[in-house]
Amino acid sequence: MTALPEPAVLVLEDGTRHAGRAYGARGTTLGEVVFSTGMSGYQETITDPSYAGQIVLQTAPHIGNTGMNDEDPESRRIWVAGYIVRDPSRVVSNWRANTSLDDALVEDGIVGISGIDTRAVTRHIRSAGSMRGGIFSGEAAGLDEDEQLRIVRQAPEMTGQNLSAEVSVDAVTITTAMGERVGNLAVLDLGVKQATIDNLAARGFDVHVMPQSSTIDDIRAIDPVAVFYSNGPGDPAASGDHVELLRAVLDDGLPFFGICFGNQLLGRALGLGTYKLPFGHRGINQPVLDKSTGRVEITAHNHGFAVDAPLEGAFDSPHGYGKVEVSHVGLNDNVVEGLRALDIPAFSVQYHPEAAAGPHDANYLFDRFRDLVIASKKDAQ
Repeated sequence: MTALPEPAVLVLEDGTRHAGRAYGARGTTLGEVVFSTGMSGYQETITDPSYAGQIVLQTAPHIGNTGMNDEDPESRRIWVAGYIVRDPSRVVSNWRANTSLDDALVEDGIVGISGIDTRAVTRHIRSAGSMRGGIFSGEAAGLDEDEQLRIVRQAPEMTGQNLSAEVSVDAVTITTAMGERVGNLAVLDLGVKQATIDNLAARGFDVHVMPQSSTIDDIRAIDPVAVFYSNGPGDPAASGDHVELLRAVLDDGLPFFGICFGNQLLGRALGLGTYKLPFGHRGINQPVLDKSTGRVEITAHNHGFAVDAPLEGAFDSPHGYGKVEVSHVGLNDNVVEGLRALDIPAFSVQYHPEAAAGPHDANYLFDRFRDLVIASKKDAQ
């Protein structure tokens, strides 16, 4: 006789409840509930450190059929706080897989839930906004409903959280340049993805991945030709030390490139504000306009915060770094998706040009960064 699936429940802070089946590890997990629209690339999604502190819901209904392998992780572990799927695959059907998604979640202690109406949850979040939630399975599934809701409402909100220390390396790691060498690149690890490191090394940089606690003296000590800020979790308004570090980098005249969280921190370093989006952009199918070329790119996103800046025309940096312009705009909701400083060698984008799971429309940005660095070196001679 087949055993009945263990019960689990997803509880949102507004009291909404969705009963389902336990998936992955058993227990209780709390976090901000967000949805990702990618139909593939779930391994890259759950190993993206930017998802720390978040319970990720996959809008694609069938997840797990290609299992998990040792080649595609974006970092050293699964970072999502919890995982929500509708129909987990019962078998693994890919020659590259060496374990199932379910087993990988169990191994890393990630509590999940399956068998719920993920479309209904997504539509609710799109209307009400991202909110705190909890997944309760095992013994926790039997807790009183009021007690479960109380636990969820006691969890910290994403606004105001600085999570960089949780995901960053503890010591510098170096990836050697491939091809013609450009020089040492200081990468501040705020939650960097392996595909980013690989793309930078492929452009001739000796990539020094540095702890998020690094100082300007630490960066100067490697004699860098440029500085890069990675993606990462948390609220950019809670990362004042990283903003001040970046201002020191800009004051030194070092070329700078930032993606995702790095884009938000460049905005703040330039003197701009940031704000929380209602439900964020997460997935691998987001249209973005490159204003310099008029080209529309389909891009990969994972962000819940954005930079507040005028979309048209150049404007003065409030912190005195000359003229700045918005370089890229999201076509779904006109959110700032990129910044370009016109008087200093610095630019950033809000999305992910490395996009290991695809699409690769924006991969040229790594070439643009290399060209900027080489041009800056020539100007300094």
